[in-house]
Amino acid sequence: MPPAGVPPSRVLPHRESALFKEVLHYYEDKQLKKGVKAADTILKKFPNHGETLCMKGLLYTHMGRREEGFELVKQGVRYDLTSHICWHVFGLVQKGQKNYEEALKSYTQALRFDKDNMNILRDAAHLQTQLRLYDALVETRHTLLRLRPQLRQNWIALAVAYHLVGNLTETKNILEQFERIVKDVPDYDIEMSETLLYHVRVLEELGQYTEALSLLDTNAKSRRIVDRLAIMETRARLLSKLESADAQQAWQALIEQNPDCYEYYKGYLSNQGIDLGALTEETRSKALQIYRDFSQQFARAAAPRRLALNVAVGDEFKELVEPYVRSRLDKGIPSLFTDLKGLYRDPSKRDIIESIVQAVHDELAHAPDAPCPANIDPTVYIWALYYLAQHHSYLGRHEKALALLDTAIAHTPSLPELYLFRGRVLKRAGDPYGAARWVDQARLLDLQDRFLNTRAGKYRLRAGLVEEAEEVFGLFTKKDAPSPSQDLEDMQSMLYLTEEADAQLRNGNLPMALKKYNTIVQVFKDFYDDQFDFHGYSVRKFLINSYLDLLKWEDNLRSHPIYVRAAIAASRILVRLHDDPSLATKSTSDSHLSEAEKKAKKKAKKAEKKVQEETKKAQATSTNEDKGLDASPPKDDDPDGTKLFQAPEPLERAAKILKPLGTLAKDNFDGWIAIYDVAVRRKKYLQAAQALSHAHTLNADSPELHVRLVDFKHRWSSLSEKPSETVSTVVSSTLSKLVPDEVSLELFNSQYLQKHSSRAEAVLGVAKAARILGAPREEVENTIFTVLNTDVDLNLETALAIDTFLSEIQSPREEEFRAGAKQRFPLSTVFAPRAELPELRKSAVQQTLFETSAEKEKEVIG
Repeated sequence: MPPAGVPPSRVLPHRESALFKEVLHYYEDKQLKKGVKAADTILKKFPNHGETLCMKGLLYTHMGRREEGFELVKQGVRYDLTSHICWHVFGLVQKGQKNYEEALKSYTQALRFDKDNMNILRDAAHLQTQLRLYDALVETRHTLLRLRPQLRQNWIALAVAYHLVGNLTETKNILEQFERIVKDVPDYDIEMSETLLYHVRVLEELGQYTEALSLLDTNAKSRRIVDRLAIMETRARLLSKLESADAQQAWQALIEQNPDCYEYYKGYLSNQGIDLGALTEETRSKALQIYRDFSQQFARAAAPRRLALNVAVGDEFKELVEPYVRSRLDKGIPSLFTDLKGLYRDPSKRDIIESIVQAVHDELAHAPDAPCPANIDPTVYIWALYYLAQHHSYLGRHEKALALLDTAIAHTPSLPELYLFRGRVLKRAGDPYGAARWVDQARLLDLQDRFLNTRAGKYRLRAGLVEEAEEVFGLFTKKDAPSPSQDLEDMQSMLYLTEEADAQLRNGNLPMALKKYNTIVQVFKDFYDDQFDFHGYSVRKFLINSYLDLLKWEDNLRSHPIYVRAAIAASRILVRLHDDPSLATKSTSDSHLSEAEKKAKKKAKKAEKKVQEETKKAQATSTNEDKGLDASPPKDDDPDGTKLFQAPEPLERAAKILKPLGTLAKDNFDGWIAIYDVAVRRKKYLQAAQALSHAHTLNADSPELHVRLVDFKHRWSSLSEKPSETVSTVVSSTLSKLVPDEVSLELFNSQYLQKHSSRAEAVLGVAKAARILGAPREEVENTIFTVLNTDVDLNLETALAIDTFLSEIQSPREEEFRAGAKQRFPLSTVFAPRAELPELRKSAVQQTLFETSAEKEKEVIG
């Protein structure tokens, strides 16, 4: 008779029961093939034994046969719905697929039938943390502590659970109880040290600064806290919050330990009552004197001298900045301009710096074709030229910068920085092809320098030369990778992914651009998933403070500028696809592709075939190798991005990508505009109105906002059937605040043009709005061409946007505008006649340079 509550179908005879235990041992010992063989022996007699089927499926999953394994596990669960083993295995497989919600459901089911199983409880706690279900986490951690109170990590885990749920008082109580229980702690015990530092952090967050300081000092003296730097930093911070007289000495000690740490100086000044964000004349002079004193005390430290420049003004600034600049020019520090660029927000400081560097240049200047005089240091001269070139380029004086760089290159033709920056100046001036060519020359000066090669690849991408960029990146990627692009994608190189996505977008290859942006989104998902292993590791190793910082970082992960930029760009492509579904059908035909794009598509398919062959070979030769529960990266069955581009519901996909921006990037104007573009097309009018309201708060005069306001009011007034009464009331009220009801949209548009007629981007916005309102194309074109007037402030980015807009409306005057823009930006090549662009692309990489460097490149590869 089977035990009470156990279904007869689960009970095995003695021989098969022993064999099932062997299956469990084989799984634990990673003897996968033996485990499958033993499971098959049981299943020959008992083909419907759920637990054996689940174990066989789990073994298959570890062997890489994931689909078969998953089906076996599901089948096993169906045969035995009350087995905790079946539900546990099902949860393990779902966790390996990163399907955490379903995995937690399976673990919850397993706990119904074995509520005190430590392994299941521990895994469930990790899943609850991953899903941020902190209330349930507290209950699970309570259960674990009740079952194993002698395990120190269970106490800390419960304290952390209460911390995450926001109950700091209970966290404090548990930590105090834990510290009373623990006995015979050896000296310099790292785990106890981290626990005590965590306790101090909790007290600080509770505002109990006196208790926190007392706990810190007591345990620091007894050597129970061993992290001396953490002790010093925490003590200084607590003393400042307590407004203690000892705080100044504490910050002084930190500065003496590391005189180049900006945060220590900030803490020192804050303790003196000096707010660097709101300086008065009194606090400015006081701060400046403090920086002077520290500069004398720490003669070799750069931080106090540099920070003093932020505070000083007028003659004091000139007195301090001149020795700072001259000493760094003497030392030949290439990053000097990057160091001082932050001071350029103040025009007077900018002019003083320019006069100082110009004076250095004038002192050392000599005829370019004459030998350098004996009394002149040629290195100081060259770095002065380099700084002045950076200075003038930053201010938009590109011709002046190029002239200085030409002088510098004639003087020292072997310095890569000069070629690199000449490329950057040309890029800013609108010549990406010349920029790529000059950066390539810098690369050829030292082919083994990865930085130079990376720069060359980046500038080739910006010139639209995707394949040529891959050739450069391929010099340093894995030689056995399917392609340099795939290797860089596997390495999660954000620089490469963002630059290639932008390059594909500029080239008009929307499917590949969308694929690369989607890859960036997926990388951030991987970053978020990667935290899972730390839920157990950090508590087990008592790395609590770092762990809490990690969780906070992960919660704000998608506020990172790279994710925000990729999400917005991907959503714009998907909106274009929704507005013009014919783009999806065009992408299946090769007739619209250029020769380079056809070649890239063929190369991508070849790389995909190579990956498939290697995958099959690996599966055939290593069936007993444990590949783990985590699903391996899916094979790329969409090398040219067509399948992703043609996938249904583009707006729903765009909304999913943009969703984190509404909470994590509230201050990003472009994010709200992208959210509006998707919401209004999904007929989510309330969300669209809220997005415009947020955007208006951030930048009320933005041309992009103006276009959307006209678009939204035009759509709303044209609706034959309004949404629910509540939604209609809120939307109408919001619209009335943004666009006056008594003003027609045509008048609203013309008023905006009158107010911002000298801004080219505003003129473009008015033209787009007029297009929405059905204005004739000639009228739109006439509005656009006013940007070429001398009284209109036109920059390169806006000129390119206008060119794109004219192309979208199929304007016959597009070449006329390009010719006018070429006159406004004489150094640019992006406005050259379209017929000349292919030749310019070819010239971006000089064949003679390749021939010159062929042998050196072979040497690098070897």
